[in-house]
Amino acid sequence: ENPQFPHVGEIIDGVDMRAEVGVLTRNILIKGETENACYREKECQFFNYDTFGGHIKILKNFTSVHLSYVELKQMGQQQIGSYPVHFHLCGDVDEKGGYNFKTYLEGLSIHHCFSRCVTIHGTNGLLIKDTIGYDTLGHCFFTEDGIEQRNTFFNNLGLVTKPGTLLPTDRNSSMCIGIRDKVYGNYVPVPATDCMAVSTFWISHPNNHLINNAAAGSQDAGIWYLFHRVATGDSHSLGIETKSELTPLGIFYNNRVHSNFKAGLFIDKGVKTTNASIDDPREYLCLDNNARFRPHQDADPEKPRVAAVIDRLISFKNNDHGAWVRGGDILIQNSGFADNGIGLTFASDGSFPNDEGASQKVSESLFIGESKNYGFPGGQNKYAGAGGIDSKARTLPRNRTFPIRGFQIYDGPIHLTKCTFKNFVPTPDRFTSAVGFLMKNQWQMTPKNNISLVKFGPNVSLKAFFGKPGPWFEEGDLDGDKNSIFHDLDGSVTDYKDTYVGRMDNYLIQHPKCINITEWSGVVCSGMYAQAVYVQTWNGQNLSMTITRDEYPANPMVLRGINQRAVFQQYQPVVMLQKGYTIHWNGKAPNVTYLYLINFNKNDWIRVGLCYQPNTDFVIVMETFQRRSSALSNKVERYMPVASMAELEKNRSDKKFYFDNSTGLLFLFLQAKYNRDGHSYCSSQGCERIKIVTKDSTKGISNCMAKAYPKYYKGPTIIKQMPVKATSPCTKCGTTQMVFTSDPHKSYLLVQINSYGNKELSRGQQAFISVNDTKFSFKDNGILVVVVDACIGTVSGNKLFSGGDSKHVDEYLKSSIPQRSIVLLSTRGDVVFPNNLSEALVSLGTAKPPYLQSNGCMAFLGFRGNFKPSWIKLFTGPAEHGLIQIERYIPLQLEEYGCARVIKKQRKDLELLKKAMRSH
Repeated sequence: ENPQFPHVGEIIDGVDMRAEVGVLTRNILIKGETENACYREKECQFFNYDTFGGHIKILKNFTSVHLSYVELKQMGQQQIGSYPVHFHLCGDVDEKGGYNFKTYLEGLSIHHCFSRCVTIHGTNGLLIKDTIGYDTLGHCFFTEDGIEQRNTFFNNLGLVTKPGTLLPTDRNSSMCIGIRDKVYGNYVPVPATDCMAVSTFWISHPNNHLINNAAAGSQDAGIWYLFHRVATGDSHSLGIETKSELTPLGIFYNNRVHSNFKAGLFIDKGVKTTNASIDDPREYLCLDNNARFRPHQDADPEKPRVAAVIDRLISFKNNDHGAWVRGGDILIQNSGFADNGIGLTFASDGSFPNDEGASQKVSESLFIGESKNYGFPGGQNKYAGAGGIDSKARTLPRNRTFPIRGFQIYDGPIHLTKCTFKNFVPTPDRFTSAVGFLMKNQWQMTPKNNISLVKFGPNVSLKAFFGKPGPWFEEGDLDGDKNSIFHDLDGSVTDYKDTYVGRMDNYLIQHPKCINITEWSGVVCSGMYAQAVYVQTWNGQNLSMTITRDEYPANPMVLRGINQRAVFQQYQPVVMLQKGYTIHWNGKAPNVTYLYLINFNKNDWIRVGLCYQPNTDFVIVMETFQRRSSALSNKVERYMPVASMAELEKNRSDKKFYFDNSTGLLFLFLQAKYNRDGHSYCSSQGCERIKIVTKDSTKGISNCMAKAYPKYYKGPTIIKQMPVKATSPCTKCGTTQMVFTSDPHKSYLLVQINSYGNKELSRGQQAFISVNDTKFSFKDNGILVVVVDACIGTVSGNKLFSGGDSKHVDEYLKSSIPQRSIVLLSTRGDVVFPNNLSEALVSLGTAKPPYLQSNGCMAFLGFRGNFKPSWIKLFTGPAEHGLIQIERYIPLQLEEYGCARVIKKQRKDLELLKKAMRSH
């Protein structure tokens, strides 16, 4: 039987895209009996088939449950509580619950079912292993109430997870709007924010383990971690404290997610835990943006933070995000991202990171913008267009204009290090960049976002991009857009060490020696930076704030704030330290203003002048604010007035202010008194802030720009000189791994064969053979043969046959190649092949003697041994044919090769499975 759709069977560009294969049939079949058509009105408006199947329900206090290698078909129902396999309020089903022989599901095939695959409800310590969930409705592998812990998902496969009607998070857009019986009043749900979260793995508590799983083809997400603030559903009455937002993440190792619409991996959000009411008319358990993952030891915020580790995530062909991850300390490592709309986005929070001192890091990972997996039209592939590298037709995320990004910077602080980027090439329709920023961003952006030791492949023509007005970016004029910035720690992005990269039109961060990179819409500057002023105001609705650096008064930045309608408003500019600024308003200045010193180190300073009406009286104090407890320090220092700017500038650390009545500017210095630890936004003593209170009732616009300059203009100066541009490539940059696969215990060899005819050689092209980036080049036209030991991966020989020697290549291939050898053959120029070469190629794995042109070019990958691997390839072309290329990742040390001593690498997945079982 032919497959319905083509599938990729290779590792491509270093990312494992081999299609999953699952056998659905079992000797034991449990099948629900269904009618020929839908007959229940509630379901029939969304489904044209009967969705009322059978179900298996396991209740508490069972003696033993072990289901192995059973096939379940047409099971589950579109009503709460009826699923193919349902562990219902069973409590602890491992050793903790008195079960010495652990409870497990193994080798189940659950397919064409009507409600989920496996539901774990109020149940802890269950093992689900080697189980397939295919073509099902609603969340497939589902943890229900937010209290389920210590469950282990090992080596499971979930494919084609479709929307269902049960919960808001199961529903698609039409179901979300159409099912309104549990909302309050006439409320109409918003699909994008209330629903549309159906996922293959729906994990409602972080203390669960995912090892070796695959999730593909979900309407929304492959794997979704969310956080219930309280226990929900039937577990709510038990009074169990979930602490899910504070609980460390269980084991996450070697999971793959692809072909999902919203995201491959999603770590963020929660569900609404109150019933619909006039105050909040949304349905109970709809999606809610109320949770922030911040893992700490013992789920205690007073104890040390514990980093959540995402180790070996393979994520490709996801329409929006390869991974969207919000949290406190999170580390992603040893991961591969390819062909996603956006490879990876970290998020913390919109104003301050929720977990003080936390940061997010990605290391030893690979990002591919457009791989050689061009995709196939049809199915769910809605968008196609020309690729950026070779202009070939390919499937695309979103549409042909969507700005593809490898790593997306948002919030912070983040650290991107030891990563490699390949194949990010824009087209006339589309900006494609290795590093980009969240578009239409109104939230904070910290200059402590760091990038180091990154490597860009030859097909990266846009390393970073700050956006341009137009489709997707719109005007690019929200506060976060304008303050986009990152710190190039070692110059591996810009070639200028210890510089900051920001938007080209942002003069708060510039000096005369900054370097514009027009293609990026960016500017590279040296200096010291902070989110120097979080300007918080009360009763400042609809106020826009203009901040101007004294050195660039013709280039102010206008900030709208986070929410124009809010009583409490916040503005978050990034500024260069040791400079002067003035702040103005498009209306009356707020009566209460807070200036937070954010990301200031001890003794860092700026001078600010805030615009007020003449003759305003001020009460100004310095206080230290504890964000976690909302407590203020006992010591509050009051600022006293001075009569001149000269007196103010005598000592920046004095608590003084100067009000220039002629201009309406209130001047004071913001200088940090305390040290700042690690990634904390505030000092070790709390957030230092200045509170300014006025009783001015005068109406009018508090914009002092016309009077402030040129009086307070200063010529631009350079605090820190620009470094010398690096001229040699970074040898330690990029990931140390060449391939990211779902079988990391196996070793792979990257081989590349480039063969050229005379026509290409005249254009300056090179013919070569490469083995793990070691290149073997031609000295003359002819045939080059490289031999690699398939058991240890070392090159055992290379030989060039040029001129008259070419007629001897067949003898060499027949008699001089040792057993268990990988054979690579390339040609340069238009080569005359010897008559017996076809027979020699048969001895190296071709199915039959190939037809070879009398002269031309050829690329061949073969094997000498008693086994014919699937990776054997032969491409030939006549004279003037052009380029022939082969790139393959070849497994090494296989028993089938006949290796006398196969070195078996440690199976980390099995070790982690044992660890997970011990945690039970």
